[in-house]
Amino acid sequence: MEALTIEIINPKAKKLLFNLADLNLISISNTLTIDNEFDDLLRKLRSKSDSIPSLNEITEEVEIIRTARYAE
Repeated sequence: MEALTIEIINPKAKKLLFNLADLNLISISNTLTIDNEFDDLLRKLRSKSDSIPSLNEITEEVEIIRTARYAE
């Protein structure tokens, strides 16, 4: 199986792709939009932050949360 990224310029091409999917010749998935939404969310969150946390700060925060979770 081969995966391709396609940018649709003409709306008629989208209709053709869906017709091919209806014939079970290709499979269409929307994972790219999810990736884009996640990237947009990260950019928005990072733009509000003064600095990027270091790996040690992230690790410390994860350990605090894990300790609290397992203490229950």
